[in-house]
Amino acid sequence: MSISTEVPRTVEIPGDADLIPGATRRRMLIIVNPYASTVSDRLRHLVVYALQGRFEVDAVDTEARGHATELCREAAHEGYDVVVAFGGDGTVNEAANGLLGSPTPLCCLPGGSANVFGKMLGIPGDVVDATEHLLAMADDWQPRKVDVGVVNGRCFTFASGLGLDASVVERVDSNPRLKARLGAYYFTWVAVSTYTRRYLLRPPRLRVRAGGQELDGVTAVIQNGSPFTFFQNRPIEIADGPSLDSGTLSAGVLHRATAASMPSIAWRAFSRRARVTRHRQVSGIGDLHELTVVSADGQPLPLQVDGDFLGEVEEARYSIRPAALTVVS
Repeated sequence: MSISTEVPRTVEIPGDADLIPGATRRRMLIIVNPYASTVSDRLRHLVVYALQGRFEVDAVDTEARGHATELCREAAHEGYDVVVAFGGDGTVNEAANGLLGSPTPLCCLPGGSANVFGKMLGIPGDVVDATEHLLAMADDWQPRKVDVGVVNGRCFTFASGLGLDASVVERVDSNPRLKARLGAYYFTWVAVSTYTRRYLLRPPRLRVRAGGQELDGVTAVIQNGSPFTFFQNRPIEIADGPSLDSGTLSAGVLHRATAASMPSIAWRAFSRRARVTRHRQVSGIGDLHELTVVSADGQPLPLQVDGDFLGEVEEARYSIRPAALTVVS
């Protein structure tokens, strides 16, 4: 591990950083994605220095896809008191997969464009506010268990999707510069253009088998928690009723992506009162312990987990692992 030791002179540590003499500080490992949209070397050092006021901090950069998972497994084995994923939702997902089943809790610092799981845990989306939050957490240490969803052996913290949702993620991830520069607005532009080019005329068809029923559609969203995502700080809701400690999954299935229906579906997703699943082209299914999504026309289906594109599949098998991940926030 490459431990950060540089200390900026101008940093002011939020709150009271002095420890009681003789007190033992908790060991914290910060896993940093240096390629995340808002992470820089200077910001990394500032955050590490601030957190050293209340924790014994080590920091290490990820070097490749899957590296955060390996680092978290090592951290759990070495007895760290907490692992902090400093990056976007992809980094958090990898960290969660490495900590599953261990007593070592996961926490987050925002470094990506959405930071959905961190916000769901109550961690502010601004990195300065989030650092203050973690410092205060040292005096209010309350680890807890949350559920994780599983698809084809890969765990996800808040949501997974097949179809239009995953196609958008694939295109956004292919242009990280615009993703970092424009954020949610770039997602919106890609969503509209992907829909008009691929899903308006000949979208791949899928079939969802869940709860003793079969539903055909062009997109399926499966959630382990709420909301599905954020547009900046506004929650975007799709499925009904999921929570991180319910022990179940919820799904939303878009049957057809017509030009007449999509604007009203988008309005419902942004609305604080209207529900997407009450639209005539959308069906919602809740209280699920497992479900399967298969291709209905032979075309492979794009798959994403926690905003990270995994590739194309012919079948996706979902299940839930209740209370499998320890978090602290």
